[in-house]
Amino acid sequence: MSMQGGPAAYFAMRGFTSDKSVIGQKLGRQTINRIGTYAVEFKPQIFFYLVVLVIQSVIVVAQPLLFKKIVDEAIPAQDSNSVIKIAILIGAIAIFEAAIGVLNRWQQSSIGETLILKLRTQVFDHVQRQSIAFFTRTQTGALVSRLNGDVLGAQRAFTSTLGGIVGNVISLTIVLITMFTLSWRITIASLLLLPIFLYAAKGVGIRLQKLTTEQAELNADMSSQVAERFNVSGALLMKLFGTPDREVQIYSEKALKVRNVGVRITMAATVFFTAMMLVGSVAAALVYGMGGVSVVAGTLTLGTLLAMVALLSRLYTPMAALANVRVDVMTALVSFDRVFEVLDLQPMVADAPDAVELNRGSAKVELRDVQFRYPTAEEVSLASLESIARSDLPAAEEMILKGINLTVNPGQLVAIVGPSGAGKSTLTSLVPRLFDPVNGQILINGIDIRTVTGSSLQKVVGVVTQDSHMFHDTIRANLIYAKPDATDEQIWKACEDAQISNMIRELPEGLETVVGDRGHRLSGGEKQRLAIARLLLKAPDVVILDEATAHLDSENEALVQAALANALKDRTSIVIAHRLATIRQADLIVVLNEGKIVQQGTHEELLDKSGLYADLYNRQFVSVD
Repeated sequence: MSMQGGPAAYFAMRGFTSDKSVIGQKLGRQTINRIGTYAVEFKPQIFFYLVVLVIQSVIVVAQPLLFKKIVDEAIPAQDSNSVIKIAILIGAIAIFEAAIGVLNRWQQSSIGETLILKLRTQVFDHVQRQSIAFFTRTQTGALVSRLNGDVLGAQRAFTSTLGGIVGNVISLTIVLITMFTLSWRITIASLLLLPIFLYAAKGVGIRLQKLTTEQAELNADMSSQVAERFNVSGALLMKLFGTPDREVQIYSEKALKVRNVGVRITMAATVFFTAMMLVGSVAAALVYGMGGVSVVAGTLTLGTLLAMVALLSRLYTPMAALANVRVDVMTALVSFDRVFEVLDLQPMVADAPDAVELNRGSAKVELRDVQFRYPTAEEVSLASLESIARSDLPAAEEMILKGINLTVNPGQLVAIVGPSGAGKSTLTSLVPRLFDPVNGQILINGIDIRTVTGSSLQKVVGVVTQDSHMFHDTIRANLIYAKPDATDEQIWKACEDAQISNMIRELPEGLETVVGDRGHRLSGGEKQRLAIARLLLKAPDVVILDEATAHLDSENEALVQAALANALKDRTSIVIAHRLATIRQADLIVVLNEGKIVQQGTHEELLDKSGLYADLYNRQFVSVD
């Protein structure tokens, strides 16, 4: 009854490291049926895999029976040739068993890795099609867990769990039949200790479930601190406000809890491992005692006794696995349920079945009686993907936008101004359809954007935000994200128009320079100009700028404003404006307050009127400029 890797590894292999939600949970028929659709796809491979398992299980009893033949027949007959032949046969069976084990492992890996590929691709594709509201509520770590841990758990249902159950059942059946055939009395006697063994296996299995769940939670907590502190923003905050000793103390306390639960897991597994070995040894002693007496009495052969002892050692390992078979099955299959939970979450913003392509060219943007509130948690995400309980979340918010009517003509520049919380960013997020309005319509060239394909709308509308995101990749990779087939000539033209080509040329690696996590190796102005270059490569018909120059110094602002002039030229533009330069050049200024348009007009027209714009101008813009 050897257990490679020690008791802890043994229990990990047997599926004792399950989630606490698994206990007592029953998968619905719908989930089982969906799992069946994946099984059908792998039907030939699974059939071959199970055939190999049967062969492996049959081989289990071959060697003990050959030992019996040597002792009972070849040796008493002093037939050296028979001894050598049987010994060679035993060696050949061992080689065959090893070879078929490798074949079985290859087949298991092939099925499992193909399933992982399929599920990961499906989940990634489905998640990246969710609305932006989904990502604002969802805990990133929980999503990563679905792509990694749960997908691996689903894979285990097809390979190790399925194979383990089938293989262990067949092995146990064949071993018991063989033992009963050799001596039913000794077999029954050896099974008298079975209830003690099964009770211990079940009890330790439940104990380890709780401990490994606690361990997973503690590991996640410890890993979260590492992830939060070791990204660029977290490290900066830690350097400015934190103290190394305090950080180490917090981390050490979490690591100590992980260490303690790890010791408890090891000890629980070790106690069971020791108990199982003890039960096996007692059972072996019982077999030797009864069998030895029978051999002396002449009612049992010595070879039979040795075969019985050898078979006994192959009896308790499959029993240990099957003692917690329900836990194994539920642990593996519940992962499918968690993966399906994500796949069943429908995006709030999606293409209509009859969506059409939105044509390129000069664009007229209209907002007709638009009303909007941010969606609730239940509308956009899953409770299991959020870090706080749904009962702790605020109720549905009131309308953020209340009957917005606005027309932006082709080539026109419209500036949106207003106090903080007025709904400026919300309004601009509706045009690229990051959200859908609760009521009303948003049209481009008279076509409701909910009736067009997302890919065609993305080509027409381009956005530069206040803090433009950059991937941890090269400048080139971040630029061509907007146009994968862009040529070097097109890239450099966009960089020149964005006033950033000289800076890039001065870098030792030029376009191949890595910008760092979130672009932190670039200054704010450089990052914004790079974002504008990305926009120029995309060449949209409608441009939306969300406070693109709000936090730049005067030198960088001048460069960005020059870049923006190129980006906005001959394009329909909507700009959230915090700077006077942007406001002055606007064809129309729209003043928002509490989700409503309270004023519209040019800069001069609005200054001539008393009202919110004049107050904002006098309090903010004049002091700034």
